[in-house]
Amino acid sequence: MFTGIVSAIGNITEVCPFGDGYRLSIDANQFDLIDVVLGDSIAINGACMTVVDIDLVNTVFKIDISAESISKTAGLSKTGPVNLEKALRLQDRLGGHLVSGHVDGIGHIHQFSPVTSDLDSSWHLVIRAPITLAKYFAYKGSVVVNGASLTINQVDDISGKDDCRIHINIIPHTLQCTTLAELKIGDSVNLEVDLIARYVERMLSYQVLQSTNPIP
Repeated sequence: MFTGIVSAIGNITEVCPFGDGYRLSIDANQFDLIDVVLGDSIAINGACMTVVDIDLVNTVFKIDISAESISKTAGLSKTGPVNLEKALRLQDRLGGHLVSGHVDGIGHIHQFSPVTSDLDSSWHLVIRAPITLAKYFAYKGSVVVNGASLTINQVDDISGKDDCRIHINIIPHTLQCTTLAELKIGDSVNLEVDLIARYVERMLSYQVLQSTNPIP
């Protein structure tokens, strides 16, 4: 489990073919690897991955990513900056919200602009998300974008479209501490819906199923 509070910005420095996928080398930068051991889980742009090698001298760790994971995520098959977060410990503060590190879908940046001309202004982010995820989005609800826990300010459900649009306000601090500041219109991002919303949807659908097909 994770919180969606990005610990540091790392950098994918090498992508090498490995089996049916790739082995990624990640420069941890300010991400502390002292307490990381082989087999630990680290969220990379919101996707939970397993550490397979650690180089403490050069502050580099490696992960293996399958072809299936590559096809279901964005930004993990090329070099570049990524958001990093260690798995949650029981005694840690839950600063964001409960996050599983399982990407539910890929969204695309529709709009990204400052709210005002002030240098310290927040930014207005609009993401086109798959219509299959629309039922999990709610005003003031949570969503994970490339590993960062964010609050939804508005949801646009457009009839007849294959996507919906979620509006998010991003404060300057979040832009400084994540890779979100580098997003451009058209970029792909990893999305994870709120874990609680998934369980609520399942319970409601099960109730409907039982009401129409009662167990004898």
